[in-house]
Amino acid sequence: MSDDFRANYERFIDQAIEFEVVWNLQSGDGYAICEANEFADSLVMPFWSDEKHAKAACVDDWQEYQPNPIRVDDFIDAWLHGLEEDEMFVGVNWNAELDGVEIEPVMLIEDLLGDE
Repeated sequence: MSDDFRANYERFIDQAIEFEVVWNLQSGDGYAICEANEFADSLVMPFWSDEKHAKAACVDDWQEYQPNPIRVDDFIDAWLHGLEEDEMFVGVNWNAELDGVEIEPVMLIEDLLGDE
């Protein structure tokens, strides 16, 4: 991933639609979540459009985590709707410094479904 957050976001949309899978990080304790950078007192769950970049985030506090594949239809129907209900944000294709777009789940749903 690059430092161009918009390009990373667009790559996420394109690859999610093309390959029909996205990735988050999972450990025996659950899924990787952290405090949002852009939204005070909010949590964000990061997702990537490929396993390689998800794996690259498995360092430091997340070294015990492994990439977890999620079918795009499940991502939209279960994950994003659940994150919306929990008032959490979605991190999209973060770079190696774990920086990138943080977006409301409903906005990501619209972008994913709008490109079909």
